[in-house]
Amino acid sequence: MYDLVIRGGLVVDGTGAPAQQGDVAVSGGVIAKVGAVPELGRREIDAKGLLVTPGWVDIHTHYDGQVTWDSYLSPSCWHGVTTVVMGNCGVGFAPARPDRHEWLIGIMEAVEDIPGSALAEGMKWDWETFPEYLDSLEKKPRVLDVAAQAPHSAIRAYVMDERGARNEVATPEDIAEMARITREAVQAGALGFSTSRTALHRTKDGEVIPGTFAGADEMIGIGRALGAAGHGVFELASDMTIPEDEFAWMAEFAKETGLPVNFSLLQSPFQPDKWRDMLALTAQAQAQGANIKAGIACRPTGMVLGWQSTVHPFMRKSAYRQIAHLPFAQRLEHLRDPAVREAIIGEVTPPAAAMGALLQDFGNMFRLERDGQLDYEPRVEDSVAAQAAREGRTPEAVVYDMLMENDGRGYIYLPLLNYAEHNFDHIAQMMDDPNTVLSLSDGGAHCGVICDASFPTYMLTYWVRDRVRGRRMPLEKVVSMQTRETAALYGLHDRGVVAPGMKADLNVIDFEALSIQAPEMIFDLPAEGRRLIQKASGYRATVVSGVVTFEDGEATGEMPGKLIRGPQAAPIALAAE
Repeated sequence: MYDLVIRGGLVVDGTGAPAQQGDVAVSGGVIAKVGAVPELGRREIDAKGLLVTPGWVDIHTHYDGQVTWDSYLSPSCWHGVTTVVMGNCGVGFAPARPDRHEWLIGIMEAVEDIPGSALAEGMKWDWETFPEYLDSLEKKPRVLDVAAQAPHSAIRAYVMDERGARNEVATPEDIAEMARITREAVQAGALGFSTSRTALHRTKDGEVIPGTFAGADEMIGIGRALGAAGHGVFELASDMTIPEDEFAWMAEFAKETGLPVNFSLLQSPFQPDKWRDMLALTAQAQAQGANIKAGIACRPTGMVLGWQSTVHPFMRKSAYRQIAHLPFAQRLEHLRDPAVREAIIGEVTPPAAAMGALLQDFGNMFRLERDGQLDYEPRVEDSVAAQAAREGRTPEAVVYDMLMENDGRGYIYLPLLNYAEHNFDHIAQMMDDPNTVLSLSDGGAHCGVICDASFPTYMLTYWVRDRVRGRRMPLEKVVSMQTRETAALYGLHDRGVVAPGMKADLNVIDFEALSIQAPEMIFDLPAEGRRLIQKASGYRATVVSGVVTFEDGEATGEMPGKLIRGPQAAPIALAAE
């Protein structure tokens, strides 16, 4: 008798092969049989009319702090994710000297918009080194599997102290010590090393984070530590200011070690075709034997603006600042007052730079929820500016009234990257490229303005089923993109495919009913920290290591998740194929 049998579902196995009707049997935490299973299971799930897929593997999250106190890692667990990789973009919390705790929290708060008060209260810091951090994580029960990467900013500050924090040039001795710590981290179980080389990632003081301007000698020196350890992904977020220079050291590392590089790729509104050049350089590197992959997103990187969000269009107005400190319920009372509304809308503020200017770009702001559906691919004519022109109102008045909808919980969508041409056609082209990998959900991060941990669900609901403004993607391709392909990049060859011998991480999905709910601001982090969440409906069951963890969206209380230490080998039978 099997432990679990999922019967009669449409099995989309993660390989990209055509879906097939069949049963899936599980024993001892692994898949035992796929196809016709006449034998009974101790537990059975009727999957007739439902999809059966591998569990989603999300390789770009920032749960590095939340993972120390939260066994569930929501929102990701609500979206069928069974494995997360954290420690991206060069930020994290190990290694950490005791006098650097507050500083590291400040970096994470500034770069990833995770409330510092929540991190300060939630983390217990029972570690200093990276191996000790992993040991700490291993003690906690979990609903899903977690894996970590060694973050450059923490390592650089640990080795170079203030010199590292100020981005001074590393000496050969500094590089050797950073390489030693990186090798130690990877040998202890880290799946790679991450760094940030973008001016967008700054500390609370406005300085770029440690490692941003690190030279090629530092990058390659640390990269060789991965080679010495024998495994690991080199992950980076980079502005690619001079792409040829970045690709030179990336290719040198990848060819010398045989290990992969994963860089983030999004369409810039200022250079809307630059992504094509990046993919051309990636293809050239691949042809020369350098395993370089571009991590892409399935929708724009943007902000969800509301009265409770980190930012919104009225935050600079003095009439609003007078009530900004009030609890939300009291603030709403004032915002409903017509006199307050007119004072806020009518106030003229001086021209602003950077974020302030973006928050006045009404031609690039859109109603997020339209006709009961979330619209992440709106048309130019749907913009706030266009609506205001049609109605003979000011854009400020339109935005204000949108934010007041749903009892003051209305939201405006402000796409920042990946939307220069106001459609997803370029994203489809990125997805078609063999040298890209689905990434950038940022699960656990940007708590006050973004909730892209819903990416895995969105891939099915929008790209497979609902898109009308362009071509859709085949179901089999989309499933493979966020299972086998993401798992394989990080050496997790034991999961991501529904086949005998593979880890029994599975989703049972009502595809027609699958949906993403509207964003909601909640205050459930430590110290009553806020975060923007999106839940999903339509996941009939999520299974981790053969154990049902969620059923019809509700947690079962089972905690089969583990800390992943290092690459995981494929079953012998599959490895031989």
